[in-house]
Amino acid sequence: MNISVPDQFDGFPDTARVWVFGSERELGAAEAALVLDAVDGFVATWTAHGVPLRAARSWCYDRFLVVAVDIESAPPSGCSIDALVTVLRGLEDRLGVRFLGNEAVWYRDSRGSIRRASRVGFRALAGNGEVAPETVVFDNSITALAELRGGRWEGPARDRWHAAFFE
Repeated sequence: MNISVPDQFDGFPDTARVWVFGSERELGAAEAALVLDAVDGFVATWTAHGVPLRAARSWCYDRFLVVAVDIESAPPSGCSIDALVTVLRGLEDRLGVRFLGNEAVWYRDSRGSIRRASRVGFRALAGNGEVAPETVVFDNSITALAELRGGRWEGPARDRWHAAFFE
């Protein structure tokens, strides 16, 4: 399944570093605007060791924040990545919602709604047949814009690391 890559990433090379942060719940318009305003303000001044980073963000499905950095222009540093995490932690506190952590599994239920489960919970759903290898999942562990463009973010569980839940 290929999704349309957001326009915000036009002109970015396939090698751009990508981070995907999933909100534990769908955000309303006002909450999403707050997130995007904060992230836009950060991205506009984001630097690594004093060098401006060419970066962009996108908000997908009222649930996912995707941030990309053109590493060919200037790569992010550990400190610059920590600064992004600090912004997200502040938003978590302000909104009472989690963005950080990789222990969750995001998937589409039988009606196409996006759901979030713990890994243990997703394994239980797989065990009782509520999700199947054909279930569409989101692989938030992708790290390159080429993966997003190539459809590696969203697709059948059988084609992602999620396949391990069906073994």
